[in-house]
Amino acid sequence: MPESGRPAGGVVPAHGTGPAGEVDEVARAVLTASRLLLAVSARSLAEVEERLTLPQFRMLVVLSTRGATKLVVLAELLQVAPSTAMRMVDRLIAAGLADRRINPDNRRETRLTLTEEGRRVVGRVMARRREEVTGIVRRLAPEQRASLVEALTAFTEAGGEPPVPPLAQVTPARRTGAGDRTT
Repeated sequence: MPESGRPAGGVVPAHGTGPAGEVDEVARAVLTASRLLLAVSARSLAEVEERLTLPQFRMLVVLSTRGATKLVVLAELLQVAPSTAMRMVDRLIAAGLADRRINPDNRRETRLTLTEEGRRVVGRVMARRREEVTGIVRRLAPEQRASLVEALTAFTEAGGEPPVPPLAQVTPARRTGAGDRTT
């Protein structure tokens, strides 16, 4: 071992201190948090699980946040083959949650959009998810909340994920699902 106390090549073991150890610690913390978030996501999808798979719901969320989208772009965003995206879209159209529309500016181009029912489904699931996440966040101290916002914002930006709109930007109809009964 060289005089610096580091192994040859300057690589720090993942369990130690230093850059590699810090990266491992962050990765473990993110993986642990992702287990919790996956559980929250699964519970929020419980009402629609007979109609939708998790990948199909992810497609609805992408359409919800991006608006009318070409199939090839949708496939890229979801990191699936265009043929896989097409099968998913076909199922969502059959379920009445998505629609294909001709681009009025380029009639050779088809864009995929959410139907009103698709928007309601996304709104209901996201409202349930927001409610559960809010309950967890309330258990954190204010300084932990501020640190979490900063860290998660940096993490999602590094991953290329668009932010969820603030609650004030979600219309009341989208919050509860337009036409849904609240009883």
